[in-house]
Amino acid sequence: MLTFKNFANDFYTLNEAQVTRIALDVFRFQARENPVYRDYLRYLKCAPDQITSIAEIPHLPVAFFKTHTVKTGNWMEQMVFTSSGTTGSTTSHHFVPDIRFYEEISSLIFEHQYGKLNRYHVLALLPSYQERQGSSLIKMMDYFIAKSESNYSGYFLYDHDRLAHTLNRLRKDTRKTILWGVTFALLDFAEKHALDLSHCVIMETGGMKGRRKESIREDIHDFLQARWNLPSIHSEYGMTELFSQAYSASKGLFNGPPWLKITLKDINDPFSEAPAGRAGVINVMDLANFSTCSFIETQDLGRNIQNGNFEVLGRLDNSDIRGCNLLVG
Repeated sequence: MLTFKNFANDFYTLNEAQVTRIALDVFRFQARENPVYRDYLRYLKCAPDQITSIAEIPHLPVAFFKTHTVKTGNWMEQMVFTSSGTTGSTTSHHFVPDIRFYEEISSLIFEHQYGKLNRYHVLALLPSYQERQGSSLIKMMDYFIAKSESNYSGYFLYDHDRLAHTLNRLRKDTRKTILWGVTFALLDFAEKHALDLSHCVIMETGGMKGRRKESIREDIHDFLQARWNLPSIHSEYGMTELFSQAYSASKGLFNGPPWLKITLKDINDPFSEAPAGRAGVINVMDLANFSTCSFIETQDLGRNIQNGNFEVLGRLDNSDIRGCNLLVG
């Protein structure tokens, strides 16, 4: 089984041609060894040996994670990540062969963009995720909190007063503070506490979870910035069905690691690229998903921006909204 060390080693130094070569190798391996993906490709009459670019690779619709066991090869899972879903809906299941790999790849992505975790106090306001089993975000937060080695790091659930006290106490600390929060919980906290959080990074993970009306991201960020004296709100883009995350430092413009690539497909034709400059359905290549499927067609709408950045615009429809940083206007 591929390990974190030989996957991640020097990946950030690879050029585009090298990433493409690895992606095509992974694609052909999964086309052969992943029964669900193999059958899907056969249905499409796709010949894997004739695929020569990442743009040509068919992406597996994310709904298959709700109805099938998506695995490449034969192995036993250590854990199963599950999506939050809504009442009565079917949840996605992402089988995880090596939880340590997920923790370390998530840490690598974060630290490459934000610096070492032991330079932060990691605070988490993620009530809807804590209140269920199988959350990949909670597993990542557990690891980040431990790796921060801070006595202040931890979860706050609905204890807004204790969170406000902790944030005020850390204002003059030499470490930076990062507060991860699901959108509705950040709004609840901000309405109760207007604070000077200029020493903090606020990481919004998306999702109203049925607690509030879905709103435009820009309006939410403007409100949080005003309440907390901040120049910007950061965001994370992640999914139950992926192992890797992308981050936005401002204005909802996301950037991910080199093994995570975004392509956009036409809204009315999933096998054609979206017209230049137009919104399209986000297709994600996540090579960290080598044990399941690295090529996922999401139900998210997006737009490509210059320099490899992308913007998440919302859902293809407004049903089954998950915590994927989707704030639908």
